[in-house]
Amino acid sequence: MKSLESFMKGTQTGRADFTQTVTSPPKDGQAARSKTSTGSFEFQRPGRFKFVYKKPFEQTIVADGQTLWLYDADLNQVTQRAQAQALGSTPAALLASAPDLSALKAEFALESAPDQDGMQWVQATPKGKDGQLKSVRVGFAGDQLAALDILDSFGQRSLIRFNGMQANAALPASTFQFKPPAGADVVKQ
Repeated sequence: MKSLESFMKGTQTGRADFTQTVTSPPKDGQAARSKTSTGSFEFQRPGRFKFVYKKPFEQTIVADGQTLWLYDADLNQVTQRAQAQALGSTPAALLASAPDLSALKAEFALESAPDQDGMQWVQATPKGKDGQLKSVRVGFAGDQLAALDILDSFGQRSLIRFNGMQANAALPASTFQFKPPAGADVVKQ
């Protein structure tokens, strides 16, 4: 818990590369399937973050404090949602955008979990029972955010590992501005 507290208190912005592995539960006697994607992650508390997926598919997710933008390069489509309604389903966003630990405690029951893979873990269980999240484990290497292990209500597991986290990196305001590319379909939800 100390690592989470230090991170929430001491890190206002950050930048890292990430690898995300999503494992779907086995169906009809088939083995569980996983797919891996890579990209970069930046955040500025409160309420701003950006995920840029580079492989295998290009996708950008930007929260500018008001709006959550999702851009799918292959489809050339932008989905636009009110950020307040979309945040609960994105734990990385919640962690990056919660202003402090008490804001996080309002949404999640937090408890220390056993050390694993050289990291200290905090188990976060959503207090709202109607969401898509079942649980989130947050991994720290020292006071640095190192991993998120997310289990959703469909039994799908997402493990996001962060590499080269730069805490309190200077991020220009333009980092969190999103403008739909020319010709892209914009869908409001």
